[in-house]
Amino acid sequence: MTQHTKHQQNIIRNYYKNRDSISLQRLQELVTELYLTTGKKREQHWKTIIGHLEKLGVKGDTIAHLVKQDKPELVLGVVESLLKKQE
Repeated sequence: MTQHTKHQQNIIRNYYKNRDSISLQRLQELVTELYLTTGKKREQHWKTIIGHLEKLGVKGDTIAHLVKQDKPELVLGVVESLLKKQE
């Protein structure tokens, strides 16, 4: 196993400390992308969104509903509620 320098340890610690904020920021970007894309690219964005929502602790049935509806505004509503919880 490799030893990390003190600087690297701080970077890793800060990443995990801010992981929820990073996921929320990326989700906001992906909602915008959903509005603009179709086809395979849209499917890829949904896969990424699912991963971020799972990391943030959103229930599976909620995620399934969002994917089934395929409406970016619903995802945006979930993101906004997660942002409110974070404050």
